[in-house]
Amino acid sequence: MSLRDHHQRSGEALFRWRSYPPLLLVLLVAAVAFIPVQVHLFDDRFQESWEVVCLLVGVTGLAIRAWVIGHAPRGTSGRNTSRQIAEVLNTTGLYSLVRHPLYVGNFLMWLGPILVLRSPWAALVMLLAFWLYYERIMYAEEEFLERTFGEAWSSWAGRTPAVVPSFKHWTPDPLPFSLRNVLKREYSGVLAVALGFGFADWVDDYSTFHRLVPDTLTLAVLGGGLAAFVVLRTLKKRTSLLEVAGR
Repeated sequence: MSLRDHHQRSGEALFRWRSYPPLLLVLLVAAVAFIPVQVHLFDDRFQESWEVVCLLVGVTGLAIRAWVIGHAPRGTSGRNTSRQIAEVLNTTGLYSLVRHPLYVGNFLMWLGPILVLRSPWAALVMLLAFWLYYERIMYAEEEFLERTFGEAWSSWAGRTPAVVPSFKHWTPDPLPFSLRNVLKREYSGVLAVALGFGFADWVDDYSTFHRLVPDTLTLAVLGGGLAAFVVLRTLKKRTSLLEVAGR
């Protein structure tokens, strides 16, 4: 098997399971935070302010995903896992800045909780693991898009970087932002950030004080994330309130 075929097959396999390995990644990085030689980035006195910064990083990732999904037409930017699906090639909005804005959002969503640990070792492990994992998925997606859209994809990919934004070819989204579409499709992301933040805070407390130290911010994030998940999932499964025509 050629390296190209190997990368494509492994990427397609990871694509089908892409919702779960990031959770294992958090556990791996959390274990790194217990390494005795770790160096905390700063004193414990600044932990509360640092947690707010970390939460903002995670929320920024959610906001990027919300922007993409809120403007996306039907048949693009989905959470499908069984196979690659793309009825149209999305090249506007954030897709005119980077080819994989959803994965940029994912990166920030997971970076926020990891930064709570204040460990450069944990951050480094997270960065390397995330890149190795998503590089295969991005490769498989781009192979599919190239086969499906041909020259249109090649032209867009030639002027648009993969993950580092370039504003040279900014093109506004043609569709208006749909908050209902975001609420219908991103409630699991909200819960993921809340759980990741809460777990990282627990790991940091235990590695520092050898006991749990519940704080108001962490409890509020966990409670709000869980409540949002339950309410939005219920609305999606049992009502049509979040349905949007053509999305």
